[in-house]
Amino acid sequence: MAAADRPVDKPRPIYLNLFAIRQPAPAIVSILHRISGALLFLAGIPLLLWGVQRAIASPESYAAAVAPFTTPLGKVLLLVLAWCYLYHLLAGLRHLTLDLHIGIRLAPARSSAVLVLVLSVLLALIVAVRLW
Repeated sequence: MAAADRPVDKPRPIYLNLFAIRQPAPAIVSILHRISGALLFLAGIPLLLWGVQRAIASPESYAAAVAPFTTPLGKVLLLVLAWCYLYHLLAGLRHLTLDLHIGIRLAPARSSAVLVLVLSVLLALIVAVRLW
């Protein structure tokens, strides 16, 4: 009997809505790890290299380059990049420990995922206080 001829117990969904599925904390941490890495690669590295280039060119060009980051929007951009860096670092360390088979069971994996999220937000708040 062909697969198309078999009776179906329950109908399959027409589409898979990923936003309707409740993801567990480790899945969210993994997805955010990829997103933060992409943001750091696409925005953070070019911005850092541009800042270094301006810093070694002359003191006037460095002052002109730093000026946009003294505005509230510039500080928010720096804060987002700082959170991305801190989060990516903590999530990367978490992934390394999981690769070493430390905390690989379900309960420790979930608690380490929540710990990464909380620590990254707390460290970003410390950076925000220092920025403002």
